[in-house]
Amino acid sequence: MQFILSWPPPIAFLIVSAITTSAALLGLPFVRKKYPAEVLKENHEVAAIIFNAFGLFYGVMLAFVVFVTWSGYDEATKNLQLEANEAVDIFHITKAFPDPAGRMIQQGLMEYIVSVYNDELKRMSQGEITLHSNRAMAKLLTMFYQMDENSIANKELYAEALKRLNNLAQYRRLRIFSGNNTVPPVVWLVLLVGSVITISFTYFFGMKNIRAQYLMTAALTVTITMILVLIYILDHPFTGRSSVSAEPLRQAMEVMQKDSKQAVTQ
Repeated sequence: MQFILSWPPPIAFLIVSAITTSAALLGLPFVRKKYPAEVLKENHEVAAIIFNAFGLFYGVMLAFVVFVTWSGYDEATKNLQLEANEAVDIFHITKAFPDPAGRMIQQGLMEYIVSVYNDELKRMSQGEITLHSNRAMAKLLTMFYQMDENSIANKELYAEALKRLNNLAQYRRLRIFSGNNTVPPVVWLVLLVGSVITISFTYFFGMKNIRAQYLMTAALTVTITMILVLIYILDHPFTGRSSVSAEPLRQAMEVMQKDSKQAVTQ
């Protein structure tokens, strides 16, 4: 299913819906041949009650999973934005640090943002990132912890920078954790089996106009398919065309590069 993530969402919805709808409509003629519309109509009242009850249960299940995956996607977006924001704040704070330590930390921050933007996000989409895989972060932490605190006149400023550095490392960890799949296989099993049962249930309503029943089955299949594809996309926030935007990191790089150039000219 990974190939779905590489397609634009409209194309992914269209292709997957076409496949599932074609498969769903193939089952309807077999049921109607074995059970004529007159036979099915006799059980409409009971079938409608069961279908409504099952549809309500399955609808609640879908809504819950969509909410969980959307919350995870939104959290991944916020963590990336906060990560970029903390890096810029530390960059500005370290301007008050004495050289060469201040400039080394600023250079380390730029290297970190560039490594995340150009390398880490790409490797995250391929599942190749671990907590200890970023050398720029390890280098940045080492420089900060080895710095002589007594060389800084404003101890509160150093404490604030250290606090924000810890926040930066925390947001990176949260970003990596959010890149993992949040929907376990057992939930996917329930969703897929539930979709098959729900769609198959429409076969047992004996509508006089068979075309109308085809349309009803197709509409339900497309709706369920689109929701399942949406869940799959949201469950991979750093993969594919609909991944979390890296724009905050790019803007952070621009701010740091601009400030560094201004510092050199001055």
